[in-house]
Amino acid sequence: MKDRKKIFFLLFLFFIISIVTIYSTTSYLDDRYMLLKQVIFYILGFIIIFLVNEKRKEKIIKYSFFIYIFLNILLLLVLLIGKEINGAKAWFIIPKIGAFQPSEFMKIGLILILAKEIYKYNQREKTNFKTDLLLIIKITILTIIPSILTFLEPDTGAVIMYLVIYVTMLFLSDIDRKWFYIMGIIIAVILLFFIGLYLFQQELFIKVLGSDILYRLDRIFDWLNGKGMQLENSMISIGSTKLWGNGIKKILVYYPYPATDFIFASYATTFGLVGALILIGLIVSFDMKLLKLANTKKSSITSYMIISTTTLLLYQQIQNISMTIGLLPITGITLPFISYGGSSLISNMILISFSTTKKMH
Repeated sequence: MKDRKKIFFLLFLFFIISIVTIYSTTSYLDDRYMLLKQVIFYILGFIIIFLVNEKRKEKIIKYSFFIYIFLNILLLLVLLIGKEINGAKAWFIIPKIGAFQPSEFMKIGLILILAKEIYKYNQREKTNFKTDLLLIIKITILTIIPSILTFLEPDTGAVIMYLVIYVTMLFLSDIDRKWFYIMGIIIAVILLFFIGLYLFQQELFIKVLGSDILYRLDRIFDWLNGKGMQLENSMISIGSTKLWGNGIKKILVYYPYPATDFIFASYATTFGLVGALILIGLIVSFDMKLLKLANTKKSSITSYMIISTTTLLLYQQIQNISMTIGLLPITGITLPFISYGGSSLISNMILISFSTTKKMH
């Protein structure tokens, strides 16, 4: 119970940090209602957390397959009739509210259905080569379907999140550990194949993966060379701050997406090194509290969901913070609970609601 209260308290602190940081970036924002929308999204998120009790969670888990199918249909529809923004067709536009991004909610569907499959598998008395292989094939197919649909948008960041969930679930399963070596070799061969195509057969490479892949590769090359206006300005902005930062609404260097992808740069510029370390400390504390909840619900669907949720959040946190300071390539991954975005925030709140129900599953 204490851990639940601490998680809610930390979420409230994230809310304050998010609102203040978004307000600090208002001079660079296209949407003047962004701050108000974030407040509304957070209120909806907290309502969801308090509405999801054990019975409702049981029903959601029971219908996980239908949720998964519904979300895949949305991913397909967004490719056909969705709104294209910044070269990606990943959103439905809801008048006077904003954009709805199905790929963010797909991580919920994937966690639900994979946790259920892994739980059923781990309840078996006996497992062997055949049962292991069938499980791997099943959860691989379940992951590949939304990954392909999301890759076509294109939204590489979301695809990576699906793969993080997939790998986490595999580690939670009772399959023979030798499968990880086999899969590692297969992945290495596939990567070498595509690297070979890129180096020696670029026309075929583009035909297989599409022309958008070149833009994604350019981001990686820019990162390796330390180039790119977005990255350079982000690092200049962060580097120009002192221990306590420049203060609210004093972001002097422009970089795109200051309230979403690069909100950590905005926060660090505003509150300085001390503020950045405090935020990182709060994030670590939040993740540890979630893992502690998982430890109290051993060998259950809920524990698998909490661990995969925490792993996913940890990946996003590391990726987002690292890309703003040049340690990792820019992928469009937002900082959970801090970056602006209704789809991202509400989907994360839903995942947290599954983790913080009072009764153990």
